[in-house]
Amino acid sequence: MTTATVPLRKNDRLMTVSEVLAELGGVPRRTFYRWREVGHAPCGIKLPNGELRFWKSDVEAWLLTLREDAA
Repeated sequence: MTTATVPLRKNDRLMTVSEVLAELGGVPRRTFYRWREVGHAPCGIKLPNGELRFWKSDVEAWLLTLREDAA
């Protein structure tokens, strides 16, 4: 197995699913996983132990894509 070299992200950190849910104001875990199933959630990183992590910058960028202009 080879490992790709990924540049480190300055001033960024990996977030757990629980941290992402808290950032979203308490969205239920099942809802978030459903969003992932249909491709409506930020890209995640699956660790060798099966846990998911998300770059904080990816979560913030994803949230910006969901913004709506004032009507």
